[in-house]
Amino acid sequence: MDWLSSLLWNNSVAHTVLMLAFVIASGVIFGKIRVCGISLGMAMILFVGIAVSHFGFTVEHSILHFVKEFGLILFVYAIGLQVGPGFMSSFKKGGIRLNLLAANTVILGVITTLTIYCISDIPIHTMVGILSGAVTNTPGLGAAQEAYSSVNGTVADPSIALGYAVAYPLGVVGIIFSIIAIRFIFRINIGRENERLESENSNKKDVASTLSIEVKNPALFGRNIQSIINLIDRKLVISRIMYNDGNIETVSSETVLNEGNRVFVITTPQDMEAISVFIGKQVEMSMDDWTKPVSELLSRRILVTQAEINGKSLASINLRNRFGVTVTRVNRSGIDLIAHPELKLQFGDKLTVVGSKMAISDTEKILGNKLKRLNEPNIVPLFTGIFLGVLFGSIPFAFPGMPQPVKLGLAGGPLIVAILMSVFGAKFKLVTYTTMSANLMIREIGICLFLACVGLGAGENFVETIISGGGLRWIGIGVIITVVPLIITGIIARRFLHIDYFTLMGLLAGSTTDPPALSYASMTAGNDAPSVSYATVYPLTMFLRVISAQLLILIFA
Repeated sequence: MDWLSSLLWNNSVAHTVLMLAFVIASGVIFGKIRVCGISLGMAMILFVGIAVSHFGFTVEHSILHFVKEFGLILFVYAIGLQVGPGFMSSFKKGGIRLNLLAANTVILGVITTLTIYCISDIPIHTMVGILSGAVTNTPGLGAAQEAYSSVNGTVADPSIALGYAVAYPLGVVGIIFSIIAIRFIFRINIGRENERLESENSNKKDVASTLSIEVKNPALFGRNIQSIINLIDRKLVISRIMYNDGNIETVSSETVLNEGNRVFVITTPQDMEAISVFIGKQVEMSMDDWTKPVSELLSRRILVTQAEINGKSLASINLRNRFGVTVTRVNRSGIDLIAHPELKLQFGDKLTVVGSKMAISDTEKILGNKLKRLNEPNIVPLFTGIFLGVLFGSIPFAFPGMPQPVKLGLAGGPLIVAILMSVFGAKFKLVTYTTMSANLMIREIGICLFLACVGLGAGENFVETIISGGGLRWIGIGVIITVVPLIITGIIARRFLHIDYFTLMGLLAGSTTDPPALSYASMTAGNDAPSVSYATVYPLTMFLRVISAQLLILIFA
């Protein structure tokens, strides 16, 4: 049995892999166990790592440090690719208000942390660990550890991970408690909130809407489609025309309209009334009415899988004049967009195309429409982005009054570069598309490695910290950091901005990037309103949590 003893206790490669695999597998299994409907999820890997380390199963520190940092890079980079496309759009319209409220929660959390730091003897790096645990933000923990290492030139202080670990469990509970507390403070009735939401949804505008219009405006008789679109200067697509004899055809820019013709229009909801009045009058017609009379008229969804198309506008591809097809809408990440000429296509977009069978076949050759292409990993952009992220994160930025230059580090650099590449990569012909499953796999592997390494590195002193090292006080501080900012933000959002409770639940869960709280909110609401607001504030919140954790260490350490 000497081989087993050697495997379990010697710091070999096999021992390292064995420990990491055991901690991750056990943590994932135990993380699925629910107590009062709440589970710790991936965070349970951290606690299994702490337990394993407490009983003497350790890993060589230099290896542990490398694996931890590499896992962190994979995790934050995958998050950046995921949230990047929605990062800019989350600031539009109602998203600005929600993001300001989420930013307010982050700022209040930082202020609470600094206030406690000033009146206590707890070091700032420990306070940042408690802050990250209190808001259940693992990337913040990674950012704090990486910043501490860069400032001191040593391995991160174990108290950062210990502060995170002791604050995390009640952080999850505290977020859900805050959501419930807001409900009781304002005596919110779920039934009435549902009625309010249904009323708002009945007036809500979708991204793309369709309508059928009969041509009645004499000023348009004898004009072609392109001139009409130029006249009205609104975002719209006219995809089909029904002539007075009942014949239906796809339109081109040169198709001429006459009195009594009917057209099928795709536009934004806010433009529907103006377009309808301008052309004539809206008429009731179903999709069957637009497809039955002509068998050769087809509607297909075509995937953009040709790298050459990535970043090109619909106008530059000119599918209508080349093949006689009409692109009616573009689906990107589950959202239908108006197919206006300036819209730039991205790898993985789904185009709804109307035309003849032959024309659609020709269009497929241009766009690609090969599902297998989407499943192929884009390795070069992935590692190029990581390379640039590490490079960018290592650049020192000097600010007046700070003792040393600030670096974004291995957490902030890759995160920012991933967001920028996902948003602007198409302009430089970079295909950053990854399937959701591939992105999730990279992200989960990264966070699993990171949490396992943090746990294995912090477990030796965990019990001693809880019992005699001030751990119980850390737990109390964590609860304060969790609850106070959320309650204040909830009161502001409800009393002064009159945000509905379902949206508010998602906002509070998103401002702490806490999936268990989102799960509770979705169960309580019975609709997708919490998920929508959660997704709206998640990108900015994640960015602010990572950056604020680093800045606290760099400024006050």
